[in-house]
Amino acid sequence: MIYLLRHGDAEPDQGLGDAARRLTEKGEAQATAAGLAMARLEFDVDTCLASPRVRAFDTAVLACGPLAIPVETVDAIGYDDYDSMELAAGRGDTLIVGHEPDMSMEVARLTGANIKMKKGGLAVIKGGALQALLRPADLAAISA
Repeated sequence: MIYLLRHGDAEPDQGLGDAARRLTEKGEAQATAAGLAMARLEFDVDTCLASPRVRAFDTAVLACGPLAIPVETVDAIGYDDYDSMELAAGRGDTLIVGHEPDMSMEVARLTGANIKMKKGGLAVIKGGALQALLRPADLAAISA
């Protein structure tokens, strides 16, 4: 199983560059809701891989708290093309936290589905099929 989570809402560049952009309060709430919803839905996540960009890494940390799993950064998720199946190989069910347009392109590559990931949204992929596409409002409702 592959879970793709787009980072939560982030502040504009404060002059420190795109990679240093932090989550807003809304983004923190989105990330926390994603983790709580995944725990409530009993998603069995073994590994979390995140972009090293601040907004994605912080999203991963907040989402992985309720899942009780550590976050590992992978430069390719933030800066290069990547193959989520390759990254997840041997790691069990994997949560990947990253950015657009990479998230939507990865869903399309793996499943053929033409979607657009919302900030704080989650795609669930199993066996080459899109099992669920949960928007931030869905995750907030599930986590409440």
